[in-house]
Amino acid sequence: MSDFHAPEAAPQPDGPTAGVTTTGRTTTDGPKPDRPATAGPATEAREADASATEAPAAAAHADADPSRRARPKGEPRFPDGPAPDPAGSHHERRIRSFQPRRSRVTTSQADFLERLWPKWGFDIDGRSTLDLDEMFDGLPVVLEIGFGMGEATGQMAAEDPETGILAVDVHTPGMGNLLGLAERGGLSNVRVANGDAIILLREMLPAASLDGLRVYFPDPWPKKRHHKRRLIQPEFLTLAARALKPGALVHCATDWEEYAEQMLDVLTAHPDYVNTQEDGGYAPRPAFRPLTRFEGQGLDKGHVVHDLLFRRTES
Repeated sequence: MSDFHAPEAAPQPDGPTAGVTTTGRTTTDGPKPDRPATAGPATEAREADASATEAPAAAAHADADPSRRARPKGEPRFPDGPAPDPAGSHHERRIRSFQPRRSRVTTSQADFLERLWPKWGFDIDGRSTLDLDEMFDGLPVVLEIGFGMGEATGQMAAEDPETGILAVDVHTPGMGNLLGLAERGGLSNVRVANGDAIILLREMLPAASLDGLRVYFPDPWPKKRHHKRRLIQPEFLTLAARALKPGALVHCATDWEEYAEQMLDVLTAHPDYVNTQEDGGYAPRPAFRPLTRFEGQGLDKGHVVHDLLFRRTES
């Protein structure tokens, strides 16, 4: 049994104050708890002064942090930034491999989104075809699907400035963070895309326009009934093959053993890809892939990380 005992209630007096406890709470017959039983002119004056003081402070706080400012109904969070669902109004409903994570955008991330999105970001709306040569000044371009907070993406872009990275995600704080990393690092070879990578591959990328594809630590959807949501499926690989140049490198990594086995099986069975490993198995982690946040979390839990390196076939 618990040693805690609720204290006995203090006896209540009879008369005009009956129904008001010593804590200021009320019984059903007493006055309202948020206001004294009697409020004279002095009390009302103090409340008016407090309201007048708090209102400007709250407005100043909202102005200082645009990510927390109260928005009128229907107003987008970032009018010139990433849209909540850029292609949702004119594309079919289907099973998706991702779920947008709703988490707080910091003041600095909001600043990066507002200033840098028009320059380095775009929405995946399915309404136009991208000119990657113009977007990346002729650099070879690698598509990265799912970059989290962008630390690994920023590091790869800094270490290989001669390769353009088209980074796709739906996590707004991560987009802001990656834009900030690009600005601070002077990285002109990064572009950030907001939305569904399937629509990007299917409707916005020209055929044979990509020099590589990176999918690092995608959601493993561990429950069997959710396996259909996994990104690396035969249909996805067929779609990606259209946008990949012959010889383009496809690099996947996961710390989920069963998902790694599925990746290896579907990539090996697909006619448009060939394993770079002579034994047909997993590859050592290449030097160009830094340790990611998700990888560190998996290693801390004792997970084994598997890398898969395949090439787009020449035909």
